[in-house]
Amino acid sequence: MNSNVENLPPQVLRLVYKEVSALAADPPEGIKIYPSEEDITELHTAIEGPEGTPFAGGVFRMRLVLGKDFPAAPPKGYFLTKIFHPNVGHKGEICVNVLKRDWRAELGLRHVLLTIKCLMIHPNPESALNEEAGRLLLEDYTEYASRARLLTEIHAMGGHGGTSGVPQDPADGPQPKKHAGDPTKRAMGPGVAPSAALGNGANGSSTTSSSSSSNSNVVGKKKTDKKRALRRL
Repeated sequence: MNSNVENLPPQVLRLVYKEVSALAADPPEGIKIYPSEEDITELHTAIEGPEGTPFAGGVFRMRLVLGKDFPAAPPKGYFLTKIFHPNVGHKGEICVNVLKRDWRAELGLRHVLLTIKCLMIHPNPESALNEEAGRLLLEDYTEYASRARLLTEIHAMGGHGGTSGVPQDPADGPQPKKHAGDPTKRAMGPGVAPSAALGNGANGSSTTSSSSSSNSNVVGKKKTDKKRALRRL
């Protein structure tokens, strides 16, 4: 988004810088301020979901954009975190009177942030940008709260169960096979007994010994037969 720093008069920029610095030093309760040194006309914030609402426990990122006519014209507000709320459109745009017809230059950014947080507590279905959320709020609050809570858990609490981005315990991942370090057992195919993989182990030695003994007997017999043949001559 294009910066409006060059479009605002120096005296307005000084007032904005002063107010943003005061907000960062003493933010409203439950709201964190992340001013940008490069673009003072775009203010990023994080709002904690108010207790007693479907948004409790979540942290919702939001930004305020100051246009070239600020403070004569109100800033524009956008939720960067997905939220199921009657007064927040599908692209995150916020509909609240203080950002429209009720805006006055002397209200300031602190008032805007507090109004948006109050909107999370008391939605206004009469000026809904999300018509489905507005309808459910009026007709079936339980379903509305359930939908709002679901999106809060998915998008505002770090993923399912709040574990998104948290390093996992190595023990939770795939483990090496028990015999991975044993070369004799690595060589075995499935269902092959150790003795078979090693040529029957001790039996292999016995077979070798038996073969040697049998060969010796054959050689000895040949020698005896040869001696008998010589005697006959």
